[in-house]
Amino acid sequence: MDRLFAKLGLLVSFLAVSHLSCLYGLPTGTGGYLYPQFYDHSCPRAQEIVRSVVERAVAKDPRMAASLLRLQFHDCFVQGCDASILLDSTGTMASEKRSNPNRDSVRGFEVIDEIKSALEEACPHTVSCADIIVLAARDSTVLTGGPSWEVPLGRRDSREASLSGSNNNIPAPNITFQNILSRFQQQGLDIVDLVALSGSHTIGNARCATFRQRLYNQNGDGKPDFTLDKHYASELRRRCPPSGGDQNLFYLDYVSPVHFDNSYFKNLLAYKGLLNSDEVLVTQSQASLELVNKYAYNGELFFEQFAKSMVKLANLSPLTGPRGEVRKHCRKINKAYY
Repeated sequence: MDRLFAKLGLLVSFLAVSHLSCLYGLPTGTGGYLYPQFYDHSCPRAQEIVRSVVERAVAKDPRMAASLLRLQFHDCFVQGCDASILLDSTGTMASEKRSNPNRDSVRGFEVIDEIKSALEEACPHTVSCADIIVLAARDSTVLTGGPSWEVPLGRRDSREASLSGSNNNIPAPNITFQNILSRFQQQGLDIVDLVALSGSHTIGNARCATFRQRLYNQNGDGKPDFTLDKHYASELRRRCPPSGGDQNLFYLDYVSPVHFDNSYFKNLLAYKGLLNSDEVLVTQSQASLELVNKYAYNGELFFEQFAKSMVKLANLSPLTGPRGEVRKHCRKINKAYY
């Protein structure tokens, strides 16, 4: 009888791991799965530590929530979710921070450094920078009123960055809908993920330089974008002139700029999306327009899909097991294990 129970116990354990791998895991062939309980024994306070630092950072600078959320997008779209975006340049490697999508734009690195320092003190050489990024993105969403979700964990950090990957993979704010969708599909994401994840623009800011063409010269004919609400465009021109003011910041969602909700989609339907890449969701695709309508009128549906798509995004090509490392400092690779 004891032997029978032992066998049943092994079976239950196997099924539990199999269930987790189906929900969250990515078998690597080298011994790794992602699952939310990854640090439960090795660093039981890991998620609490991340959340605490993020809370302080957002309380000090509300804009930081959007910045930390954006880090996950810009990391995972290049080589997968491996914290390559955090690496500084070296004599033999160009940092992704120098890419066109990231230069003078992506921020929050000092918050990641603070989280890493606290985790190294509590649990040395245990929690990866890649996992810190995805946890900080989730916590930033929750702190601004958005949904929560279980974050699959167990990623390792890459030993290299890809400047060309950052330039080529991350969608620019002024390209067509089809080009944006193609970039998402190359990552294994679909149109539902594209529209839901675009909803992250319910918080955060964009620089004048990223949308100026919509105000003055959308199609190279010296005319503004006719799909942009005229009154909204007039307000934007006050602080975004034809030249100069490149770094002037504007809310991506002027209705509730620091609150995570579905007003972003309502703005799109009123032709008040700030970026070209926002507005094309309603002007260049019937399928995406239908999704925008659904999320505009059903915030719970948006929250549910956003959480699912964030988990899917976080599962892009993670390094696990012996592939990669756990960096001691997130901005540089380990010269040797310590």
